[in-house]
Amino acid sequence: MGSKRRMVIAGNWKMNMTPSEAKNFVGTLYEKVKNNRACDIVVCVPAIDLPIVAKMCAGTAVKVGGQNVHFAKSGAYTGEISADMLVDAGAKYVIIGHSERRQYFGETDETVNLRTKAAIEAGLTAIVCVGECLSEREQGITEEVVARQTKLALLDITPEQMKQVIIAYEPVWAIGTGKTATAEQADEVCKLIRNVIAAKYGKPIARATVIQYGGSMNAKNAAELLAMDNIDGGLIGGASLKPDDFAVIVEAAQ
Repeated sequence: MGSKRRMVIAGNWKMNMTPSEAKNFVGTLYEKVKNNRACDIVVCVPAIDLPIVAKMCAGTAVKVGGQNVHFAKSGAYTGEISADMLVDAGAKYVIIGHSERRQYFGETDETVNLRTKAAIEAGLTAIVCVGECLSEREQGITEEVVARQTKLALLDITPEQMKQVIIAYEPVWAIGTGKTATAEQADEVCKLIRNVIAAKYGKPIARATVIQYGGSMNAKNAAELLAMDNIDGGLIGGASLKPDDFAVIVEAAQ
């Protein structure tokens, strides 16, 4: 292995935390992770929390991200948020194509690709989510599903732009269900994703691309998952709302 990629631990708060709650929470969280320099730490927060969280994290080791982005620069898209708005509010990252967005809000591989391009063009790092649901895993088509999602998400993304792409593998059957892929299962799919990237962009870019695991990673299983060759961090749901647990995961990334 030798040069393992720099780990990225990103918390996805989902629809939690009012701005005033976020303000208190970030203070607590920062105290617990402020001495970490070994990995990149990101909190992906509801849009309304972005300004206050970005202000509190300015100049610290904690970076801020959004949870979704629209693919148009501006326009008649009531309730949406553009990449430029995220950047102006202080975001450096954005989650794209989370399984909940695909499941409840009709996002498709095509819109995931458009959003990814919009995010990259605005200077954001895109955390692009891919993953199979339970029936797909049971049918033995994990490989096809994940390869297809990855290829379609990266349509027209240039080799240069891949520096701004993180892929998060989130087996949908392991999100909020308490089920976790075994470390071996997770590593196997992350390796598959890396091979898809290698086939498209060549091995050096594949080796440099950060691939996170995002299926119920928590304080108990983080060390084992993060020890795997192809897992370069986590996209953390529930545990990112518990400062102690999040700090344990950040610690494990070292």
